[in-house]
Amino acid sequence: MLLCTVSITLSGCGIIPGVYKIDVQQGNVVTQDMVDQLRPGMTQRQVRFIMGTPLIQDTFHPERWDYLYSLKSGRSDRVQERISLNFDDNRLVGLSGDFVPGASTDEEIMGGQQNSETESYPVDLGAPLGTGE
Repeated sequence: MLLCTVSITLSGCGIIPGVYKIDVQQGNVVTQDMVDQLRPGMTQRQVRFIMGTPLIQDTFHPERWDYLYSLKSGRSDRVQERISLNFDDNRLVGLSGDFVPGASTDEEIMGGQQNSETESYPVDLGAPLGTGE
């Protein structure tokens, strides 16, 4: 009887080798390439086209969208990433969280390093194809 109780207790803790534990993903998958596509002044529809529907849209703060993602691998610690997008008058004005805007991986591979003398300005790229704006 004691042996059965101990084996059931240990199997729940994951100490017994050979017990498979699944990976659990929750939330919005957000990549650095998605964040790199964001530009100041984009409409909420344009941002939704790139990022998808936010996981949290607070009723009391409709001008802030929160994207959360967590991954709990079978035998490792939980990893969580978040990004908050702020809007003003239906236009993207800022972001905060675990991602920062920067050069995408494709640009880095192709050697797209900017010259320090070159100035860059935010450009409104218009509506993404298929959004009807």
